[in-house]
Amino acid sequence: MADSLREALRTPAAPVLLSRLDPRATPLAPGDKEHTREVTIAEGQRLAELQERLFAEGATGGRRRVLLVLQGMDTSGKGGVVRHVVGVVQPQGVQYTAFKRPSPEERSHGFLWRVRRAVPEPGMLGVFDRSHYEDVLTGSVRGLVSPEVIERRHREIVRFEQGLVEDGVTLVKVFLHLSPWEQKERLLARLDDSAKRWKFDPGDIDDRALWPAYMRAYANVLERTDTDAAPWYVVPSDRKWYRNWAVGRLLLETLTDLDPRLPEPAYDVAEQRDRLIEEHPFS
Repeated sequence: MADSLREALRTPAAPVLLSRLDPRATPLAPGDKEHTREVTIAEGQRLAELQERLFAEGATGGRRRVLLVLQGMDTSGKGGVVRHVVGVVQPQGVQYTAFKRPSPEERSHGFLWRVRRAVPEPGMLGVFDRSHYEDVLTGSVRGLVSPEVIERRHREIVRFEQGLVEDGVTLVKVFLHLSPWEQKERLLARLDDSAKRWKFDPGDIDDRALWPAYMRAYANVLERTDTDAAPWYVVPSDRKWYRNWAVGRLLLETLTDLDPRLPEPAYDVAEQRDRLIEEHPFS
């Protein structure tokens, strides 16, 4: 039995076979759906407290920050995680970036150029909704670049992430593992709900034909870019309640280990209290 969720969800040893990892599994869940939701709320309060400490640390000269990288197929729940997990902490301490299709300016630079510009500042909880891995996954599945370029990008990513770690960034890389059957249900739900149809893209159906290729590409990414400094976690995501708890718990374990501390005041607390108590009333 794993001692922590990070240990339980860490990418398995190569070769990575995603078909053998159950997207409906609930490893180390604290209970059933309702109980796990209650635990998620309680742990969210602790996560918010730790994130505030990290923010205060950064505001007073600390270099440490956390970067949550979210990858997964459409409907796997990247937005849901941001809403239900990241949404419980103070917004001022969050630096969120959603990576879309590269702009002409971004395409004129190396693929990591726009990513470097989005690295969170000290004290922040950064969130990448998709990330630098899109340039490997999409390029591989759609044959936009050669296998040699894909392999070179893998090496570039490992060096890039190692540099982030050396600069005080703790990475939490999460692959939201979804089944094609669950994705189908979620796409149908979007079509059946007039309030959610804006999220639907007909291209999502076309991409389903590429599912096996995407799974091979994701497995390759997990194998080639999982390191002790920047590990990958595979989160079963067919059950939304488990997915939200698991990502929140990964962040909580990470911040608990970092143990950020509120800075000591650079002034005499008693003296400042006396000044306030003794000040003359306003006229």
